[in-house]
Amino acid sequence: MEDKAYDLIVLGSGAAGLTAALTAAEYGARVLVVEKGEKLGGTSAWSGGQIWIPCNPHQKAYGKEDSKEKALTYLASMSNGLIEPEMAGAYIDGGIEMVTFLEERTPVQFMVVPHFPDYHPEQPGAASRGGRTLECAVYPYGELGEWRDKVEVSPYYWPHVYFTVGETSLAQAVPDPLDPAEARRRADNDERGLGHALVGRLLRGCLDRGVAFELGTGGRELLTEDGVVTGVELADGRRIDARNVVLATGGFEYNEVFKAAFLRGPLTSPVSIKTNTGDGLRMAMKAGAMLGAMREAWWMPVVEAPLNPMGRMLFTGERTLPGTIMVNRTGKRFTNEAANYNAFGAAFHEQDQNSCSWKNLPAWCVFNQAFHDKWGFLDTQLIGVGDEGHEREPADWIERGATLAELAGKLGIPADALEATVERWNRMVESGKDEDFGRGESYYDVYWGDPDHKGRKEATLGKLEGGPYYAAEVKSGALGTKGGPRTDTLGRVVDVDMKPIEGLYAAGNAMGSMMGMTYGGGGGTLGPGMVFGYLAGKHGAQRNAGAGAAKAATERA
Repeated sequence: MEDKAYDLIVLGSGAAGLTAALTAAEYGARVLVVEKGEKLGGTSAWSGGQIWIPCNPHQKAYGKEDSKEKALTYLASMSNGLIEPEMAGAYIDGGIEMVTFLEERTPVQFMVVPHFPDYHPEQPGAASRGGRTLECAVYPYGELGEWRDKVEVSPYYWPHVYFTVGETSLAQAVPDPLDPAEARRRADNDERGLGHALVGRLLRGCLDRGVAFELGTGGRELLTEDGVVTGVELADGRRIDARNVVLATGGFEYNEVFKAAFLRGPLTSPVSIKTNTGDGLRMAMKAGAMLGAMREAWWMPVVEAPLNPMGRMLFTGERTLPGTIMVNRTGKRFTNEAANYNAFGAAFHEQDQNSCSWKNLPAWCVFNQAFHDKWGFLDTQLIGVGDEGHEREPADWIERGATLAELAGKLGIPADALEATVERWNRMVESGKDEDFGRGESYYDVYWGDPDHKGRKEATLGKLEGGPYYAAEVKSGALGTKGGPRTDTLGRVVDVDMKPIEGLYAAGNAMGSMMGMTYGGGGGTLGPGMVFGYLAGKHGAQRNAGAGAAKAATERA
């Protein structure tokens, strides 16, 4: 690549970065995407590929009414003073605009994930039965040509996925999982779903508009002149001029110094791509950026196991199914096991007042043979193989005992406490009410539960009786960190006086999240990332003085 000037450089090629690049290119800008990794897509390519967009254009056809006021009420109800109304409003308005823009002008097309509830469906303003979470249909990767194999492959799926979230059999809304014949047809045609569908469509749109890509090198330093960003120095030493730079480099979950300095609790097991070392944050701080949401992450319980190249798995399914509980080192339950994963993460951040240690770490998920016979453990995650396709006994890395006392001894926790916990749990299951943590009270709790008990507490409440018993350690993980440079409603990075740093933008997990501590719903990470990527790309393109292309593109719209 020649060291020529561009109108806009995007650092990072996840959904936020690709959206910024695609938008800017559509508005006439000359765009370069710089990706630190050897392949494109970042953690977005590994993800479920959903976006959370209140008031989106598909909701009415889906039969769900929504309004900006309802969405703002919902976010405000969980804000704890950390969600700014102006930023929330820009997100909602920008989301509507972004979805319309992408669907009218690019290969990116969305559909509603059926009945997928907001993550706190009983809060005022929530979409309790879905409508706000969107995903893309599967995408034929042959249409990417030579770029087909240049997209990151998720270590959590084998090796690609050919279904959508709405087609998984563990989703309560889906009476029948994807037909095997259709799955084989898609596999033969390499029609990929989830994050690959989203990234593939965004990438095709970028390629069609002449966006340039540079892989295998990241950004080292922002070039500035009199406080104005004028380009980027790459990690390999090249300096590239640009009137606008968008930081979309992901979070800092693999930067131990930043994690220790900023996060409110332990993050030992991130499930994101390992290039997320806080490059954008470092560059923004050097440029004088104000920071936001630094204590927060998109928390996720994780099981570390030799199941994939990452050596860990997102722990989303089994803990919600009937017949499992989670206990801490005292042998006691400590949270609603079926809560959404971000809210669940808060339970790992409670400190013991005497020892100052983390009260609920280590933690274990406890289940028995009857549970494993029906559901397996982790080997059925998302792929929905039902009652078949898993081994008769759990893998060797899972602890086991013929009795609860034997299991407790292997875990190093009090046997009498574990036995009392299970006894109390079984009594509460009989009564139909979790009196300790309210498991099953929320519609979200039962959404991912047993489809045979759709919409009822029994979908997540089930006895744990009869051995042998098993336990898998659960650790504090995250999909990514939330902290980064603060932006205004146009995606412009602001300085410590809250004034825009001219020429500098941020989006995705490289931006200080406007969501504060919360997670609105499925796609609550990618949704804001893409919206502010869109806003940044649009504003950056229109800022190019004398180019005229942005104005012409606007007039064509």
